[in-house]
Amino acid sequence: MATIGVLQMTSGIDPAVNAATLVDAIGETGRAGATMLFTPEMSGLIDRDRTRAGRSIVAEDEDPVLAAVRAAAADASIWVHLGSLAVRRPDGLFANRGFVIDGQGAIRARYDKIHLFDVDLPTGESWRESAAYAGGDAAIVVETPVGRLGPSICYDLRFAELYNALTAAGATILSMPAAFTQPTGAAHWHVLLRARAIESAAFVVAAAQTGVHADGRATYGHSLVVDPWGEVILDMGEEDGLAFAEIDQARVADVRARIPVIAHRRAIPTATMVP
Repeated sequence: MATIGVLQMTSGIDPAVNAATLVDAIGETGRAGATMLFTPEMSGLIDRDRTRAGRSIVAEDEDPVLAAVRAAAADASIWVHLGSLAVRRPDGLFANRGFVIDGQGAIRARYDKIHLFDVDLPTGESWRESAAYAGGDAAIVVETPVGRLGPSICYDLRFAELYNALTAAGATILSMPAAFTQPTGAAHWHVLLRARAIESAAFVVAAAQTGVHADGRATYGHSLVVDPWGEVILDMGEEDGLAFAEIDQARVADVRARIPVIAHRRAIPTATMVP
């Protein structure tokens, strides 16, 4: 049994302010005796003005938010899944990159968001993540003190094959940091997260952005922790802040023994249209 912290944020356009929020949460998580903290997508910066945002997006080794989080994790002696930061790649494009950081402040794993959010919503909202960001091309699983973690980011949530790959590689916890829009969150957030937990027989930890941000966008909140049976064991509602949940790996083994979905998976051939 391990205790995790989940941070729900309303990140803004100033990385220094966001870094201070993260550092405070890491310290509080450590003082509470938890083993690991999970933070949302774009924890370091949310800014739809890409010209202005571009002045704050730097290479990974120059990022002040990442440096502050690594130092705070070492000070608190806890692990952190930094849900994601916008970082500048050598080719000048941005990556939406998550980091798994250990209790000595070392980066144990990196994950670049694979599926980019290019949609037009009925509300009139239009998003083109691929206009500035390059998608990742690799799924990863990393050993942590709370279990084998398979990271993903936000829009990835809609693509079940990613989570099949993660659980096939041994993941027992699926992390889904997000900045879901309010209309898509109200319609799909809870049902998708519960579905991913059930079909994977794994814990789901989804730290989320919430509220109205400095750049004018609004996000859904409702950071969730879902157990392998699909039961919601934490729902943080719409307020920002820090909450805690218990992760019991025996629960994964129990559910997978009852309904062995991982063992029962079969490769599905390409479907054909029947005339």
